[in-house]
Amino acid sequence: MYYLLIIVQVFCLYHAYKNRKPYYWYFLIFFIPAIGSLIYIITQMYNKSDVGKIQEEITTVLNPTKKIKDLEKKLEFIDTYTNRTELADAYFKNKDIPNAIVNYKKTLEDTVQDDLYARQNLILCYFQLRDYVAVIEQAEQIKDKPEFNGSKQQFCYGLALSELGKIEDAEAQLKQIDRPYSNYAERLALAKFYVENNRTSEGKELLNEISTESKRLTKPNRKLYGATIVEVERLLASL
Repeated sequence: MYYLLIIVQVFCLYHAYKNRKPYYWYFLIFFIPAIGSLIYIITQMYNKSDVGKIQEEITTVLNPTKKIKDLEKKLEFIDTYTNRTELADAYFKNKDIPNAIVNYKKTLEDTVQDDLYARQNLILCYFQLRDYVAVIEQAEQIKDKPEFNGSKQQFCYGLALSELGKIEDAEAQLKQIDRPYSNYAERLALAKFYVENNRTSEGKELLNEISTESKRLTKPNRKLYGATIVEVERLLASL
């Protein structure tokens, strides 16, 4: 019974972290394990239609490779676009980027399916590997699609262009992410981009905007973006 309680407690903490729940849930779950976890499950997770999903997530937390092995067997039985995509997603979630890339690229061979999803994820994969040439190659296949504008993939594309010295092209992409009261980490990166390219006044202006916005955020959001806000204030003080 004790070990079951620990498992449930760990899962609740994981779920709260994954879904960016307010910090008071961590204290409730940690300091009042049985009651806190029960309250969290009932109020934040429980839905009859999601019971199977919850059970699957608990299994994934305890044995992260089990889902991958199950999906590999499923793919061996029948190789479909959906099965291969699910396997690629599982590899990506488990930080097995090379295998994720292999499977996302394999789905591109199915010309009946839209290539958007696979290329979106390939951009993220290659960016983690710092393969900026491959990031640009994939991004240029989908950059004209509406889903690309303002996305994390566009941000990665902009940074990849910057890394390869294509400064003007990089700025054009990175500026699309500059939206008030959102994308704080990305906007911080844009401010650093300005400073690193001898445009300190523009960088400082953007940092001041983020700093001003941060003072109007709700307490949970200030905690959520705390590390970014601290870095913004540190950079402002150094300029």
